[in-house]
Amino acid sequence: MTLTNWAGNTAFRAQNVHHPTSLDELQRLVSAGSRVRALGSGHSFNDVADSTGDLVVLDRMPDAVEIDSAAATARVPARMTYARLAPILHRAGFALANLASLPHISVAGSVATGTHGSGDAVQGLASAVSALDLVTADGSVLTLSRGDADFPGAVVALGALGVVTTLTLDLVPASEVRQYVREGLTLDALAHFDEIMSAGYSVSLFTDWRETRVWLKRTDELTAPDWYGTTPAEQPRHPLPAMPADNCTVQLGIPGPWYERLPHFRHDAEPSGAGDELQSEFILPRDHAVKALRELYAIGDRIRPALQISEVRSIAADDLWLSPFRGRESVGVHFTWVRDVATVQPVLELVEETLAPFEPRPHWGKLFTRWPACPDRFRALVHRLDPGGKFANDYTRILLGE
Repeated sequence: MTLTNWAGNTAFRAQNVHHPTSLDELQRLVSAGSRVRALGSGHSFNDVADSTGDLVVLDRMPDAVEIDSAAATARVPARMTYARLAPILHRAGFALANLASLPHISVAGSVATGTHGSGDAVQGLASAVSALDLVTADGSVLTLSRGDADFPGAVVALGALGVVTTLTLDLVPASEVRQYVREGLTLDALAHFDEIMSAGYSVSLFTDWRETRVWLKRTDELTAPDWYGTTPAEQPRHPLPAMPADNCTVQLGIPGPWYERLPHFRHDAEPSGAGDELQSEFILPRDHAVKALRELYAIGDRIRPALQISEVRSIAADDLWLSPFRGRESVGVHFTWVRDVATVQPVLELVEETLAPFEPRPHWGKLFTRWPACPDRFRALVHRLDPGGKFANDYTRILLGE
């Protein structure tokens, strides 16, 4: 049976798929292999995790979470999903500052590809990492911590440096969050874009570039009856208007634990239509966002035949070398496409052309055709830690210009 990614649009070419059960076994596999890549939850929509040699899946490794209450950190197995991790943290009185829309993705894979949630003051998932352990090309374990010279290059690293085995994450106190959906946001409301995006701990605009809804996740009640000309949803909504909301997190302003509100989808259920899609996302400087969004609305008729829904969200800047949010306050424009590459490809290229003047950076785990320049210091780090190219694949070779 062919191993594919979550969406089924990428078939992995590995000659062997390994499920090591211990760190020692993983070290031996890596040391002996000539081409090695690690696979997380398979939620990337391109070939970032592909290998023509050995693919290692860490789903049978020890899965204990070690919480240091005094330091407010948790040491987490790489393959653990946020869906499994979050309740453990909550029971201990802690939370993560951010979660992605879909909690079913693995921690290491999410971090390595620059995956994020949303919030004006909230950084991407990788910014929670304060230390990580990875098995390098010779089978040895390298530990890097915040403050080490190589650390900013090793967190969002696309699997190019080795196999990450554990990550230490910063924690915050557990809290309750309320989620509201507002309907009927007009194009004119973009004049208030900054106010809208800062109106909650996390804010998302869902649009087909004609009609727009707002997902607001707040720590307090939303009391404004006429919020930027919108009306409150009278019942729970799915981001895709035609889909039932059964698998979405609780809305209607009902307070609940952070991990049951910050994602759009429930941690204990697969999202409706899971996998029946392709995805792209482009990260723009905050200063360019409104003008770029107006340009996308202007070509909405050409986008819609390939589109299921788009999401617009904000992300705070960080200092990680390959992070799409490096050095700038950002807005992500996400596209959930139909699962038809022939239909999507020309529209994707149109979107990239439209956004080109606005300094876009792609989400590393989604579909794109225009590659950003690779920072020289990341290229040097790869060559130093993996001089023989054991962890290289077609994806990383394009990125590194090799």
